[in-house]
Amino acid sequence: MSTSEQVLGKQPIVGYLVELRNRLLYCLIFIAAIFLVLLNVANALYTLVADPLQQQLPATGAMIATEVASPFLTPFKLSLLTAIYVSMPFILFQAWRMVRMGLGGQRYSFAYPFLASTILLFYLGTAFAYFVVFPLVFGFFAQVAPEGVAVMTDIGSYLDFVIKLFFAFGLTFEIPVIAVLLILTGATTRASLSEKRPYVFIACFVLGMVLTPPDIFSQILLAVPMWLLFELGLLVAWMLESKASPDGT
Repeated sequence: MSTSEQVLGKQPIVGYLVELRNRLLYCLIFIAAIFLVLLNVANALYTLVADPLQQQLPATGAMIATEVASPFLTPFKLSLLTAIYVSMPFILFQAWRMVRMGLGGQRYSFAYPFLASTILLFYLGTAFAYFVVFPLVFGFFAQVAPEGVAVMTDIGSYLDFVIKLFFAFGLTFEIPVIAVLLILTGATTRASLSEKRPYVFIACFVLGMVLTPPDIFSQILLAVPMWLLFELGLLVAWMLESKASPDGT
């Protein structure tokens, strides 16, 4: 047992609060260090994020800043958000250490694979949004602009838009982990989830309409992966159940 866990055992409330403060401080220092590095390349970072839109803009299109401080504040905001994004493995690890401490230092064999899967799937979701969804969505928007209308996007509005999609697709790709966790904890069963397939299918498209822009392409690009990832979660749960079964069935 670590020194922190021993302190927690002697002073449950005070020890836990002290450890929580330390973990939060570690996270803030880690984020700040990455942020300071990214701040030096803030403009280049924004150019990278804006590339899917700029590739689709017509010759008369452009990205503009409608507020005086936007050319500085928008890359600054992106650097901070990116620092948090990059720090997520460290933050989740610190969070798990706190949870484990609250559980008395018990060890769970599925904890680290669960954390690794959560982080990997979230990153895959944002990568899917950037490389697949953005070119299709921005290409669609650029093509449907009325004749004679110059497409000009505010850099602050664009950042808010892509952050929303990054978050939506990142969470969407967590569906297999959520499904497996619900089954492993006994909150539901694989058979019960399988029976709810029609409702899940409808829910995927409803969420696709809520979380994405009002065009059919981005809605389908979110709904279909959600459905496939739900099926993947059921498959992983079936594999775990088969492995745990004495006869392997």
